[in-house]
Amino acid sequence: MKKILITGSTGFLGGAVLANLLQQGNDDHLYLLVRGNTPEEGLDRIQINLRNFGLSEDVVNNVTLKNIILGDLATAESFIDNPLLDEITHVINCAAVASFGKNPFIWKVNVEGTFQFAERMSRVRVLEKFIHVGTAMSCTPEPDSLVTESELVSNREQHIVEYTWSKATIEQMMTERLPQLPLIIARPSIVVGHSNQGCLPSASIFWVFRMALTLGKFTCQMQDRIDVIPVDYCADALVLLLSAEGVLNEIFHISAGTDRSVTFAEIDEAMAKASGTPALGDNYQKVSYKQLSESRKQFKALFGPCNERIMLRAMNLYGHFSELNVVFDNSKLLKLGIRKPSKFIDYVDRCVLSTRDASIAELMQVDFK
Repeated sequence: MKKILITGSTGFLGGAVLANLLQQGNDDHLYLLVRGNTPEEGLDRIQINLRNFGLSEDVVNNVTLKNIILGDLATAESFIDNPLLDEITHVINCAAVASFGKNPFIWKVNVEGTFQFAERMSRVRVLEKFIHVGTAMSCTPEPDSLVTESELVSNREQHIVEYTWSKATIEQMMTERLPQLPLIIARPSIVVGHSNQGCLPSASIFWVFRMALTLGKFTCQMQDRIDVIPVDYCADALVLLLSAEGVLNEIFHISAGTDRSVTFAEIDEAMAKASGTPALGDNYQKVSYKQLSESRKQFKALFGPCNERIMLRAMNLYGHFSELNVVFDNSKLLKLGIRKPSKFIDYVDRCVLSTRDASIAELMQVDFK
């Protein structure tokens, strides 16, 4: 029997992984590393998060205090001596500060705490797999390319945000300094919404599409492609890697790939249909960031109460990513037998419906915490 430790189960991806395993009626024992002053507080946070994934109360209540390990990667020393860790056979490490803002804990959690945790687990004799969740964007891809999995060789100047640099750094540290760790690196592409629940689990990144289409202009072309997957597909892939053979010391993209990536024009059409408004079509304008910043006086009228400075920072950051026009090759993962993901445009109506009562300023808070 596997003894699986999941980190980040109060978050978007970690919550989806936990929901996946619970829905399967998994007989393996689950341990959940969670922040909290008490085990009861940690359990409450996990159960609240699980309800966003559409689970029944009976399934949610299958998570009890026996599953909880209190701990925080920001203070890894507070839990790494827990003797329960010596029984863990599999780790899915989803925990991270996934902020595109200047969160002071990005390096503390994503690099220092994660390495301290990985080093501790590398000394567990029964550990079979340590699945670390990175990001496909950590490789600083060349524009207009099909990106294959490779070792990372980059520097801080190549990264648009501290988050992707932190993810690149921890991958390199674990690979070079922990050769005994049974490591698998999973690099999701752009994770947006849930194929059934829309943005109820999280509105992360979805607001960018709303923002650009509300403005009627952005820094990418309508025919540029973007590699988007739903969080439940990402969870499916991580759970598959738990039992897959011959995958140690490998890197896997969890991505839409060439078949399921979509153009911004397709997203425009799908979102217009879902919201009952005309598509932008030829009325869309590709502009520079300078031209976007000149529109700042319109922001409050278009978006409601908002911080213009943060909105402009968001447009600058996500504008860089949108201009890349890259697709992440997923052939390695598909060879393991996983189905192809849903296209973003196949479930974007659920994302629109689940966010219709929220402003863009409210939705974007999750990415700039």
